[in-house]
Amino acid sequence: MLEHGGRLLQAAQDYGIPAEQWLDLSTGINPNGWPVPPIPPDVWTRLPEAEDGLSASAAAYYGAPAVLPLAGSQAAIQALPALQPPGRVGIPTPGYAEHAHAWRRAGHNVVALPPHVLPAATDLDTVVIINPNNPTGHRFAVAELLALHDRLRRRGGRLVVDEAFMDCTPDQSLAPYSSRPGLVVLRSLGKFFGLAGARVGFALAAAAWLTELEARLGPWSVAGPARWVAQQALADRVWQQATRAQLRHAGERLARLLSEHGLPPDGGTALFQRVLTPQAAAIQHALAQHGILVRRFEQPAALRFGLPADAAQWQRLAQALSHIDSQIKETYTCFTVA
Repeated sequence: MLEHGGRLLQAAQDYGIPAEQWLDLSTGINPNGWPVPPIPPDVWTRLPEAEDGLSASAAAYYGAPAVLPLAGSQAAIQALPALQPPGRVGIPTPGYAEHAHAWRRAGHNVVALPPHVLPAATDLDTVVIINPNNPTGHRFAVAELLALHDRLRRRGGRLVVDEAFMDCTPDQSLAPYSSRPGLVVLRSLGKFFGLAGARVGFALAAAAWLTELEARLGPWSVAGPARWVAQQALADRVWQQATRAQLRHAGERLARLLSEHGLPPDGGTALFQRVLTPQAAAIQHALAQHGILVRRFEQPAALRFGLPADAAQWQRLAQALSHIDSQIKETYTCFTVA
């Protein structure tokens, strides 16, 4: 199992601080997610049905010709490699590590790519792009990715684009083009909608390929209550529009706050900011002593900060950053950003 953000219970055990006293900024999940209403009782007692309208709601929201609901986009990440014969697969590093892990496990030769450079793709069978990248925040324009897809398609290859953090900028999505042969787009309700626990995601691709993926995943891959919640959230255009504006403002605020405390981000999205610093481990530990959990990356040394949920959490983060600024300077010889 790879390490991910959100391991709050483990942090509570390691630092002896009760879980309810932590401020978890480690995941990049919207802390003010879509407000889930009471779920109708019969949704719990019936098997999920593909004709419940979820696929149509998702297709309308994403502007995609065809979609397949999944138990989170992770389900597709794990299943995709087995649908192709072993080959050379280009995957950005750093990037969401489950991609490389899944392709290697299926016997593919994984080639590390810089997250900000598109490959020539002359010797690659598949390219995986995380757009915007997690954790760097780098993004590619639609035209750039379509050109890469065309190069791959002409060679019989495939382009997989993970758009887990795309909801704040839907105009930059490849979803409208996802029916093109050899193109797969992955989306998730976990980040923007803040519904990570529902485990709902979608694969957007040509209908025939989605049928093949569905056959591999088997029936009822998404629970009935999760399907019901997802359909309501996807249809709530008023909440979506207001939330996009709120998250853009919050992301800019987080970048300013970190910069004010000597930690200017080198990239990010509306939902997180990444800070490159050789003191990543020390800063993560110091914040954890204040009951604040952030995600640390080793190569290169960096921290990812998610968004606080309210005024009290913003103040708590600001106070902790002020405290550890002097604490780190006293304990270590430098507190610089690489």
